[in-house]
Amino acid sequence: MKRFKKSTIIPLTLLLYLAAMSVIGFPYYQAGEYLYYFGIIGSTLLAIILLHFLLKKKEKYRKERENNINNKEESQARNSSNNKE
Repeated sequence: MKRFKKSTIIPLTLLLYLAAMSVIGFPYYQAGEYLYYFGIIGSTLLAIILLHFLLKKKEKYRKERENNINNKEESQARNSSNNKE
């Protein structure tokens, strides 16, 4: 089974939450407060998009760090086996 990344799950969950809050806040839209209604939705969408890219960047750095650690361990193992010979 494929494991989903945090950079996908968290923003999708927040988008669902935003959709629910948009429905709950719909009376503001009907009352004529368009700027308030769409301003909140727009700013929240911007925050979710920024969060998505920040989490992707964090995952990329984590993967690079894990690869560097694995490469160091492999090279140390090779060096220690060469020293024994």
